Amino acid sequence: MASLTSIATPYRSSSYPSSSQALRVKLTGNTLFSAGVRSSATSSSLLTIRSAATKPDKPAAEVDWRQKRELLLEKRVRGVDVKEALRLQKENNFVILDVRPEAEYKEGHPPGAINVEMYRLIREWTPWDIARRLGFAFFGIFSGTEENPEFIQSVEAKLDKEAKIIVACSSAGTMKPTQNLPEGQQSRSLIAAYVLVLNGYKNVFHLEGGIYTWSKEGLPIESEED
Repeated sequence: MASLTSIATPYRSSSYPSSSQALRVKLTGNTLFSAGVRSSATSSSLLTIRSAATKPDKPAAEVDWRQKRELLLEKRVRGVDVKEALRLQKENNFVILDVRPEAEYKEGHPPGAINVEMYRLIREWTPWDIARRLGFAFFGIFSGTEENPEFIQSVEAKLDKEAKIIVACSSAGTMKPTQNLPEGQQSRSLIAAYVLVLNGYKNVFHLEGGIYTWSKEGLPIESEED
């Protein structure tokens, strides 16, 4: 069985081949090397997999945070605290869009919240996906995730473009500058908010503190049994 000597680091865009490049995998004896990683191998056979192995279009997570934050501010996406979110949900027909994985959502979520995963477990078995699975496995992660390619379609099936949406994830980031984070900090919910406004949603808000703070403040939580 081939041993994994080196593989590109997950989530670093510089580690991936571009969409115009082929994924190049070198097989040397019993050792597997990934493209872009130096090795001391002197002789090897070269397997080049094209098309299906190349990286898909740049996902939202890889867009520079400054660019995302600029658009969010331009579209007047603002954060709301958990108590304000509850009031808006009850009195103004706001919808809480929980973008955590389905398993986390089922463990506990605000009553009435809608779940659409921003990230999901890698499902396909194309050469590119296999390479990503190996990358995660190298770091001891055997349930690698990917940005949900059906995220916006799933949201559109449940919410129209005029819906008033509060996007929530576990602990949330922030667009507010601090001394240590002058440009705030991105999170799954802010990435999701970016995707929503990019696709024409007009009334998007962000849950400050996320579901963690919602629960900590003793606000209503419901769970679902499988």
